[in-house]
Order: sequence, then structure tokens, then C-alpha cells
Amino acid sequence: MSQSLAVGDSVVRPAAAHERMTVTLDPRRTLQLALGALWLLDGMLQFQPAMFGRGFPQMLAGSARGNPAVVARPITWSAGIIGHHVVALNALFAAIQLLLGLGIAWRPAVKLALTGSVVWSLAVWWLGEGLGGVLAGTASPVSGAPGAVLLYALLAILLWPADRDPTNRHPAVGTRAARAPAAPFTAARAVGRPVAQASWLVVWLGLAALALLPASRAIGRTIADTTPGEPAWLAGIDAHLASALTRHGLLASVALAVVLVVVAAGTFLPRAAARAIIVLAVALAAALWLAQGLGGILTGSATDPDTGQLLALLALAFWPLAPAPGRT
Repeated sequence: MSQSLAVGDSVVRPAAAHERMTVTLDPRRTLQLALGALWLLDGMLQFQPAMFGRGFPQMLAGSARGNPAVVARPITWSAGIIGHHVVALNALFAAIQLLLGLGIAWRPAVKLALTGSVVWSLAVWWLGEGLGGVLAGTASPVSGAPGAVLLYALLAILLWPADRDPTNRHPAVGTRAARAPAAPFTAARAVGRPVAQASWLVVWLGLAALALLPASRAIGRTIADTTPGEPAWLAGIDAHLASALTRHGLLASVALAVVLVVVAAGTFLPRAAARAIIVLAVALAAALWLAQGLGGILTGSATDPDTGQLLALLALAFWPLAPAPGRT
């Protein structure tokens, strides 16, 4: 009898271990945790000494410049209030961002935290970033347009912990088909493939359009503006990059727009080609983050890590997954 139980244990225990491994390696949960980590980084940057000074509300007020009055007035009003209570309100803002990151990391609070991410991101996009400069004519992918917080909101929606496919909602324990991903990529699990692909097109084609605006043609100057306060090694890289692109701003902006259009087509291609495009998207996101001076996180005055990391995370959410057994 004991031998039979031992044999039974040898069968059950590996199955249970495999089940635990499957849960741990869920790609959507991994991406959620990465999003939570970026919120934590955001919160820690908000706790920097520079954020508790008068420069913070002045920076917020500056985002109103060039925007229509209906957009600019609320920005100026909120910046004025923050200026009168900068220490208390900045500490509150930083705490909110830390709580969003911790909430995403804690499974029971993930839905609440993702909902809060959307609400908080949209508020900051307007009152803190002036809609990313899109209406002011100053938006450029190299300068971080259309705004990092807008990508936070989009990722919160795409990584929502729900499945449109019934096989993912109530998986049968121990069946490989139930555990296998039914959606073509992680971003499609909660919202469906058409909505996910539409959001992908809006992001990358929108960036391509911004790359062709006059503001993007001054790409060398935009990169040069990130160098103050950077470590010597990073300032040197950005300075050389800015010098190389200063005389070729139009050519560089057109080339950037072409690459962005190619990336926008990625999710509509066969799996092998789509994976190559996603790799290209991650590489492009890394290049943009370098041009953004790593979001200024090494200068002591950055409020967020900028769009580079978030674009890479978005690209990984569209990595083509293997189809479930029995599905085409």
C-alpha cells in the first residue's frame, strides 16, 4: 500500500509543480509586474528633493504654453494650487504612484490598481503634461510625446486580468488546452484582437505622424536639451548623437516615421514576421529612451522614466503566442 501511495505521489507532485510553474510564468502577470515596477520607479522619482521645490509647479505650469485656453486654464489653476502646497501635494502624488505599483503587484488589488492607473494617468496627462504637447505643436517622439502616462493608461487596459475567450476564463485543472494561450498575443486576452490591434495602430501611426511635424525636425536640438545634469558618459553619447543629427533633422524625422509605420504593420503579419517586428519595436524603444537621456532619471529632476521603457513593454504585450492545441 505504501508503495502504491509513493507511486501516486510521484505522479501527483510533478503535476502540481507543473501547475504552479504555469501560473508563475503567465506572460500577462509578468507584464503586469513590469508595469507595477515602472509605477514604483515613478513614485520614487517623485520623492526626489527637486520635486518638493518651486521648480515642480513651475514645470507643470509650463506645459500649458501653446495649448488652447480650454486645456491651458485648468493646468495653470492646478499648478497654482500645487505651488501653494507643494510639499504636501507632491508627497501625496508620490504616495499614489507607489500605491499603484504595489497594488498591481498584489493580486487581490490588481483590478483596483489598474483602474486607478487609468484615472490617475489621464488626469496627469492633462494637468501635468499638457496633453503631451499634441495640441501645442511641440510634440515629438524623441521628446516623449504623446506622454508616458498615456501609455500607462493603455497598458492598464490591455493587461486587465480577464479573458474574452471562454477557455481562458474557467480552465479545467490539469488540461494542457486550458492552460495554453487562446489569444494571439497577451494584449488581446482582455479586449480581443481587433481592439488590441487598433490600439497598436493608433500608438505607432500616431508616433509616425508626430515624427513628421516641424517640432520633430529639430531632433538634434531635442536630444541636446537632455544632456544638462546627466552623467558624463550619457551626456557624451547624447551630445555625439545630437551633433550627428543636427544637420539632418528632416531626413532623420522621415526615417523615424518610416520605421514607425513598419512597426505599426507588425501585428497583422504572420507569426515569424510579427516577432521580428516586435524585436524591431523593442530596439526602437530602446533607441528613443537613449535619445531621451534615459528619461532624465539620472539627473535628479525627472518625474517619470519617459516613453522608451513603456513602448518596449507595450511591444512585449503584442509578442505572438503559440496557438492552443486544436486552434488555428
